[in-house]
Amino acid sequence: MAVNVPGLVAVVVFYIVILGIGIWASRKSKKVEKTLSGSKSEIAMVGGRNINVLVGVFTMTATWVGGGYIMGTAEAVYSPSQGLIWAMGPPAYLINFLLGGLFFAKPMRSKRYVTMLDPFQHRYGNLFTATLLLPALVSDVLWVACILAALGGTMSIILGLSSALSIVISAAVSILYTFLGGLYSVAYTDIIQLSFIFVSLWLCIPFLLLNPVVTDLSQSININQTNVNSWIGELELADAGKWADEMLLLALGGLAYQALYQRILSAASSAQAQVTCFAAAGAVFLMGIPSVVIGAAAASADWNQTAYGLPPPFERGEAGKILPLALQYLTPTWLSVLGIGSVAAAVMSSMDSVLLSSASMFTQNIYKTTLRKKASERELQRVIRVSVLLVGLAGTGLAFGDDSVFALWLLSGDLLYCIMLPQLVCVLHFSSANSYGAVSGYLVGLGLRTLSGEPVLGIPPVILYPGWREQGGVITQYFPYRTTAMLSSVICIMAVSQLAQLMPRSWDILRVFEEKKEAVGEEVVVPPHKEKSGILNTKL
Repeated sequence: MAVNVPGLVAVVVFYIVILGIGIWASRKSKKVEKTLSGSKSEIAMVGGRNINVLVGVFTMTATWVGGGYIMGTAEAVYSPSQGLIWAMGPPAYLINFLLGGLFFAKPMRSKRYVTMLDPFQHRYGNLFTATLLLPALVSDVLWVACILAALGGTMSIILGLSSALSIVISAAVSILYTFLGGLYSVAYTDIIQLSFIFVSLWLCIPFLLLNPVVTDLSQSININQTNVNSWIGELELADAGKWADEMLLLALGGLAYQALYQRILSAASSAQAQVTCFAAAGAVFLMGIPSVVIGAAAASADWNQTAYGLPPPFERGEAGKILPLALQYLTPTWLSVLGIGSVAAAVMSSMDSVLLSSASMFTQNIYKTTLRKKASERELQRVIRVSVLLVGLAGTGLAFGDDSVFALWLLSGDLLYCIMLPQLVCVLHFSSANSYGAVSGYLVGLGLRTLSGEPVLGIPPVILYPGWREQGGVITQYFPYRTTAMLSSVICIMAVSQLAQLMPRSWDILRVFEEKKEAVGEEVVVPPHKEKSGILNTKL
């Protein structure tokens, strides 16, 4: 395929603009470091806690509206085996932000945490917190791979560039401006990126719907011909468990992403953090509508009348690239170039956030508190930058391995949903949770999820839940096995925490209750007259 030179020039210009904004924001970050109190590393991670509501809504929405979101949604609507009813991203993310604002924003922001792992560190200590970093890190790397794979496929179709080259260049730009400016660079570039996504994708809609090869969407709802498929889809009772599992994964799994709490913790107050979540809920749903329409138009198109020809994309195994294919063959050339710009913007708006979230957790909760307690601010800033680079390289490497954006998108939230979410719910809302329950819940969640198998990674299931099916030698679980693992972990944390309180104190190898006893003793043994005089007896 020949290189689309005008399109390539347009994308290069776009990248230069984004990089310029990122560099400008990095200078703003340095000015803030001089005017605000607090460590420079925290300013890089949470922006000095002075990100205003509008910027907060933009950056929170842009983080979720990534390449996986816009391409995965279009892929689900287009695929004959799925359809609109399986395009869970828009409603799931709306629920995610509403729940985040109602139940998680206030307890996290009011205690001025720096990362999502801080409450675990305060209650359970450094060792268990380090084990929680592993699923969060793996999830972030998979998310980076997902969004870069989306971009690589888009650029290879519309611009004629190799997928590998597209992935490398885009990753380099995102890593560079995140490396330089921390949250300020991420937030301000997100404004431009999200605006570009909104304008370009909505502009594509009338051209797609008015294209003569696209059947009227209202007429193609029930069509099931060779070249034209229904885009509504159907949900059979036997598939209900799988549908519910994936919906809950997207709706609740996002509550365990550090990228969410990075925006919550950067707000000036708890109330502002909640408002940011609620506003982002509506914005993220709105941003998913163009992908739904693009997927529906592609499913309603007669591909034989286009330069693409037959067989259609699904039969060629290119359903994961349906969004760029629709833009390439069903819209004017100049509009397809805008479309590739929107995908590039979506990729970078999510990738920079993921890079910074992983770097923040490692620096704040591992390096600063465990490995190098006396590290200087300059050293911590260097650690953030090195971490950004390493996570970016790991995700970039994985981006070359899978064609299904939707599969990587789901997998990226899998571990967080089954392991991190139960831990986060209990540490914030279950005051009796202790280390014994946390460790038990971790092992139960990880064990059940691993034993359920994972087709994307080639892991066969050991536990076969009711309704499983085997196709082509691959076993697929249709029971809500992820949700089973998540709920089992929650129950285990709560039950073991309560049971642990009944065990003899001589068995308390983690010294959980000894610490509690000392804390209680500080309050109980102080006589009232001594407390008034300022004489405190801190011993039992």
